[in-house]
Amino acid sequence: MKIFKNFIIIFLLLILNNVYANENSERNEITKNLRCLICQGQSVYDSDSDFANSMKILVDQKLDEGLSENEIYVYFKEKYGDWILYDPGLNKNTYLLWLLPIFIFLFGGAIIVKSFILKK
Repeated sequence: MKIFKNFIIIFLLLILNNVYANENSERNEITKNLRCLICQGQSVYDSDSDFANSMKILVDQKLDEGLSENEIYVYFKEKYGDWILYDPGLNKNTYLLWLLPIFIFLFGGAIIVKSFILKK
């Protein structure tokens, strides 16, 4: 009987933990894509600075207001600029960011192909 009670308690704790994790999953996804301006190398999710903690609270408030993930990103982009996002969208300010790796890949591939053709 004691084992059954322990099993019920563990089961209920797991359910509560899952409910809590699902409530914060949207917040976690958003804060993982926001850059901490204090730590600079960390996301807001990973950082424990005062700035990051205030941004986590602000994200929670925006979610409670009913804003979507994209609307929250727009809010932070308007306030801090594109640099706040780890995954900025394609626009006139980020063309180089998105296209440079493709050009480097194509250029490197052309050099490799040319070197193999010249060797034959």
